[in-house]
Amino acid sequence: MIKVTRLNDATLIINVDMIQSLQAIPETVITFTNNNKIMVKEPLEEVSQRIADYQRTINSNRANADGPSPDIP
Repeated sequence: MIKVTRLNDATLIINVDMIQSLQAIPETVITFTNNNKIMVKEPLEEVSQRIADYQRTINSNRANADGPSPDIP
């Protein structure tokens, strides 16, 4: 989940797994898999970076939870 700011300054926490696309027109429009859309203040690049950082954190946590990988000969 990432935090974004709507144009009216309301803060939202959104589920990145539900994002279908991002578009800059010039505001950033986030389209969800159910075709709902929201416009946010953050530039497209910042939203994209937040998504990447979140996914990196989640994947890192999963790798740590699984323990070390067994050696493969």
